[in-house]
Amino acid sequence: METAANLNLLSTITCPNCGHQVTETMPTDACVGFYTCAGCGQMLRPKAGDCCVFCSYGTVACPPIQEERASGSFSGCCPGGADPCADDASHK
Repeated sequence: METAANLNLLSTITCPNCGHQVTETMPTDACVGFYTCAGCGQMLRPKAGDCCVFCSYGTVACPPIQEERASGSFSGCCPGGADPCADDASHK
């Protein structure tokens, strides 16, 4: 699923605790700070330096990061403007 701005809004989250996977539609206007795994009930929170659970456990970076990359003016939604997914090929 993509928006007019060619953002990929579908990301598959993999629970690091039990390996359960589910594909979710990401919100376009916010980073998701927590997510409860449907497999084991574990509360997922972003890894240190990541802005949201999609950047930490998803196959696609969150829409705010995708938008900033597309515009070429990445300032990040993470503290310090770092791109937490820059070195992770699964988020490209």
